[in-house]
Formats: sequence, structure tokens, C-alpha cells
Amino acid sequence: MLDILTSSVGPRAPAIDLFDLVTELFPINRSLTGAGVRQTLAVVARHLDLAIHEVPSGTPVLDWHVPAEWNIRRATISTLSGRRLVDFADNNLHVMGYSKPVQAVLSRAELAKHVHTLPDQPDLIPYRTGYYADDWGFCLPDKLWREMTDDSYRVEIDSDLSQGALTYGEFFVPGETTNEVLITCHVCHPSLANDNLSGIAVMTALAMRQARRPGRLGYRFLFLPATIGALAWLDRNEQHLDRIEHGLALTCLGDPSGFHYKQSRKGAAIDRAVAHVLKHAGHPHQILPFSPYGYDERQFCSPGFDLPVGCLMRGVHGTFLEYHTSADNLDFVKPHCLDQSYAVIEEVLDLLDRDVVHERVDGRGEPQLGRRGLYRAIAGQREAGGATQMDLLWVLNLADGQHSLLDMAIRADVPFARIEAASRLALDAGLIRPAVSS
Repeated sequence: MLDILTSSVGPRAPAIDLFDLVTELFPINRSLTGAGVRQTLAVVARHLDLAIHEVPSGTPVLDWHVPAEWNIRRATISTLSGRRLVDFADNNLHVMGYSKPVQAVLSRAELAKHVHTLPDQPDLIPYRTGYYADDWGFCLPDKLWREMTDDSYRVEIDSDLSQGALTYGEFFVPGETTNEVLITCHVCHPSLANDNLSGIAVMTALAMRQARRPGRLGYRFLFLPATIGALAWLDRNEQHLDRIEHGLALTCLGDPSGFHYKQSRKGAAIDRAVAHVLKHAGHPHQILPFSPYGYDERQFCSPGFDLPVGCLMRGVHGTFLEYHTSADNLDFVKPHCLDQSYAVIEEVLDLLDRDVVHERVDGRGEPQLGRRGLYRAIAGQREAGGATQMDLLWVLNLADGQHSLLDMAIRADVPFARIEAASRLALDAGLIRPAVSS
């Protein structure tokens, strides 16, 4: 008799404290390139045997080029008497990403051309970037800016844009087959706890878990600067993309919103898998159609690739008030939400790995279950939350070499784990076998 797999029904807990990892990474100043990205990947590499890739500045990647490397040491706005009003050391959101160096005394009117605020959220610092703008800027609370009424201010940004490299991390767990699950997060935002660090933390724990228990599929985890990092990886790996069977971009996984899943462009199996897990987990959730705006799923789903990659998040980018502001801080991210997000994705990965196709050994009519002891086996499983008689009948009816276990679970409208348990009973009884093509 089959024992229910505890990983299918038992508690799913990460091997590390996700909130602690978010807290450790929060102060680091990240951008598309530079020391902050490398420092972040070095922290992740304490938990994983992470491969670090460097793509030199100026390298063509598809229709783009890798930008110059940006690093910043300090930046301030001060009164002419020396009173410091804005300091990058206090909050790394204060400086627009990729600001070029400046040292000048400017009139308030001149400075205003380079100041970004949020009038509707006057106490918050906005997050702004100018990756390809050849410009500079400061971000500060609108309340502070309105209080700055001097005629002139002293401005300093000690930064440099130089020939360097774009850095990304990759961790691969090989499987029994050459097919892969691609999982990505972005590592290019500064101190934004939900829209950046939650994805890094959850993905690190998932990679640690998969390394301990390799399965049928391979798992490739990519820690990428957004957009240009995905484009660089795609450019370097185009000849191997046919191996990607499923994919997920992970972001905004620590806030208390319900789950949101954005489907892949092609309507792939990953869409059905995530929707099935969310439905039977009982979490509030919404399934969103694909759109060409968002995170790196739009690069993987571009028409020349059209990979089966969706995006899983809680709060949707641009829709929560904390998005791209200083309010996306450690108070906004909740430890139990991080753990819950981890558990959902772990269950999705288990489903993908176990979603195989079977066929009946003899599909002529319904087999006699009683003489094979299957009623007793079902009774034992049902008490532990496993397969029911109806689950077994669904498996025996749909095991035709065409339907996967996920197909059966969706058709029967029951959790995947129950259909899988029923399939193992049928396998042990010699009633089904793996389909030749699975």
C-alpha cells in the first residue's frame, strides 16, 4: 500500500529565515550594475553554489547593449551654510539610479529640474532611475522639498560610470531529464523590501530546497538585473531554450495582498499548475491575462522566444501605494507572507515534477478493484487525506496516454496530491503504466 508523500501534504517551511535575509539585504544599494549587485549575490552565494557571470559593458545583447557600470559613494544636498538636508547615506533611494557625477551650487529653480517627489504622498521618497538618460537627480519627500526655500543649494553626487560589467547569478540543479524549470527574480532595485528582496529571499530558499532533492526536471534559478539581465541571459543561451518546459518570474511576495498570477503568453501548462495550486490551497488569488508590461516574463515571452513563463506575485506592480517608494520597507513585508509564498511555490514545483502521463495496461472497461485490495488501500489513504474511490476511477478512466496527472486533477476538481496518490495505487496494482512519451 502506498504511503502518502509527506511533502505533498505536510508543512512546507523554508530552510532559512526569509525575513532575516530580506533584512540583511535591505541596506545594500543595488542598480543594473555595480558593487551592490555583486554584494547582494555574494550574500546569496553563502547559501548556494552560485555561478557568477559578468558581461562586459558595451556587449551587444539582442537589440540592446550592456550599459556602463555605475557605482556611487556619496551624495548630498546642503544649504550654502553647510546644513545637510538630503543625504544618500540616510536612504539610498535619495539618488536617481545611474546619476552621473555632479558638484555645483545651483539655484532652487535649476535644482528643481533634477528633483523627484510624490506630491500625493508627501512624506515618502520615490524610487527613480535614469539608466540610459545621461542625467542626474535626487528623490526626496515632497514635504521636505516644499520647505526648501533658499535661493541656492550646494549639490554633490560622487559617482562614476565606467567600463565594467553587468553581473548576474545562476544556480542549476540537474534532473533525470533534460527538461528544465526556469525561475527568475530581479536583483537591481535598492532598498525596496517587497519589490525586489522578497523575490530574492524566496527564490534562494527554493533553490536550497531543490538542491537537496533533485527530481525528474532540472531547475535553473536566475538572479538577474531586470530587463537587460534577462536579455543578456537569453542572448547567451538561445541554443538551449528548447529545454525550458516551465518558468516563473517571482516578485512582490512579502506583502499581505492576495496572490496574483500573470499567465504566460502562450497559455502554457505552468498557468494551469499555478491556478490549480492556488485554488486548492484556499488562498485569495486572481489569475491575470498576459500583457507585455511587467517583469522579465515579458522578455522570456517575447515572440521570438515565446517561452512558457508566467509571473507570480502578491501585490501587483504599480497598484499598491508602497510601490517604488520608501514605504516599501521592512515594515511592509510580513514574515508569514514570505513563508506562505514559499510554500505555494514549493507546491507548484512539486506538482510540475510529478505531473506525468500514464496509460492503462488494459483499457477495456473498468477493472475489478475489490480482488486487488484497492478498496482497503483507498480507505487507508482517505483517512490520511489521500485518494478516494472517485480519484482512482478518474485516474483509471483518463489514463489513456493523453492526459497528465494535472489534467486529471483539474477534470476531477480535486487537489493534485490526491490524484497522484490514486495513480500510485493503480501503478502498484499493475493497472496503469508510464506512457511511452512521458
